[in-house]
Amino acid sequence: MKTFFWVLIPITSIPRSADHKMALRMVARNLRRKILPSFTLAYMLHSHATSFGFQEVPEEVKSKMVGNVFTSVASNYDVMNDLMSAGLHRLWKERLVSKLNPFPGMKHLDVAGGTGFLLFNASCSLQSIGDVAFRIIESINRARRRALQDMAEDNLRQETRISVCDINPNMLNVGQMRAQERGLGEDGSLVWVEGDAEALNFEDNSVDGYTIAFGIRNVTHIEKVLSETHRVLNKGGRFLCLELSHVENPAFKQLYDHYSFSVIPAIGELVAGDRNSYQYLVESIRKFPSQEIFASMIAEAGFQKVEYENLVGGVAAVHSGFKF
Repeated sequence: MKTFFWVLIPITSIPRSADHKMALRMVARNLRRKILPSFTLAYMLHSHATSFGFQEVPEEVKSKMVGNVFTSVASNYDVMNDLMSAGLHRLWKERLVSKLNPFPGMKHLDVAGGTGFLLFNASCSLQSIGDVAFRIIESINRARRRALQDMAEDNLRQETRISVCDINPNMLNVGQMRAQERGLGEDGSLVWVEGDAEALNFEDNSVDGYTIAFGIRNVTHIEKVLSETHRVLNKGGRFLCLELSHVENPAFKQLYDHYSFSVIPAIGELVAGDRNSYQYLVESIRKFPSQEIFASMIAEAGFQKVEYENLVGGVAAVHSGFKF
């Protein structure tokens, strides 16, 4: 800052006497008192701001704003996903679960999985509604039927625990109703938890796998989510994240951007009566880190064998890392 003030004063006008130098220092001090507080305030506001789509909002406000979005879209969430992705999101989730390779007796945590969609298996028709947790349970059930005898099966059923954690109670309610309709989790293998991905209410080294689909871009601090993920995973546990990502091919990107910003909000308004929420969802994708940057964040959180797989040219990507 001293250099800044001296630059404003022509060299030929620099005072030579001690009195003039003292006066100059007083002027500079008064200027600093006026300028620095506003500069510091702007810096603090910026340092505690985060993105809500293309908007910059205070960190403490974002969580509530995101919550309002998902409260608004909860009842139409899966229908809109089908419309926006032409059903591709189901195949992407199948890919995620296939990488997880669930097994009987598994302790698994599915975060931001409120509607339960990731839990259904590949045998579900495109008209069926479920989520990651449903798919994992069905995959475990198939493995159990293939490999276990009746008595061992009963024992392992009690040990299997799939926890679905979501910060939004409306999303959880939708998932719980769908699970009940399908008779899933009646044996206690499916647990619904209202919680924050940035501060999980799970013990250290307590789960074998962790999945999060289309959720991590909505959190305030991605690095906190990754740190919590690493904390709760057992050694040898795997982190898997499915997220809408960045298209690299210029021609495809132009088409994809037009579809995202022109078509998706219009579908949201037509089907769900909510254009603004889907405008946010589109914008949040563009603000999410690129595949390479997000992979580096996963590695910095302590994960090893970090990799990602682009789906449909980068429209979505599955990120993976292990805790050793």
